[in-house]
Amino acid sequence: MAYRTASSQGLCGLPGRLITVSVANIAQAGALVFTTHRASPRVLLIKARRNPQLWIFPKGHIESGETPDETALRETREEAGVAADLVARVGSLEFESGKDVVHVEYFLVRWAADVPAEEDRERRWCTIEEASEMLVFEGARALLAKAARKWKDALHG
Repeated sequence: MAYRTASSQGLCGLPGRLITVSVANIAQAGALVFTTHRASPRVLLIKARRNPQLWIFPKGHIESGETPDETALRETREEAGVAADLVARVGSLEFESGKDVVHVEYFLVRWAADVPAEEDRERRWCTIEEASEMLVFEGARALLAKAARKWKDALHG
């Protein structure tokens, strides 16, 4: 648990009271799922559960005893109905969700098979360009560009 301290402004510019707010640091992991279709890379996006207008990469909480890469593969199965193989670590994003700070480690994974999904989420295979246009957050677009380079290197390396 982390704490943030802020002071409020009192009357006539004099200091007000000190406010301390507890902030949870939440650890998550996610996956950028790639495959190749007609010699062109495709990436999987899913609709966000909290805001179904947003397209995102599969991600979720790291369970006790689970490594971040195991979480990424599990969340990909549960949310998107995809079994995948780990390729490489891509990077991380950090954002605020309410009063919490969420840190997400992302991994590049290779589609292996479709499996029954535990969640009923819309999913879409996109070209890199399509996915970049559909992603709202700049950090997610930067991760996508990095993952696309790693995918290309993995195919030709």
